[in-house]
Amino acid sequence: MQTSSPALSIAVSLLVVLLGLTAFGVYTAFGPPARSLEDPWDDHDD
Repeated sequence: MQTSSPALSIAVSLLVVLLGLTAFGVYTAFGPPARSLEDPWDDHDD
């Protein structure tokens, strides 16, 4: 049995972290936490 290379393990780990951060960002921007976000442009109407 051949073991996988360390480079492949690091690449897969980085990919999982990147996808996790992207999913968290989308959830924060469009999910339930987005209700507490405020638009700074609406606060300064001219």
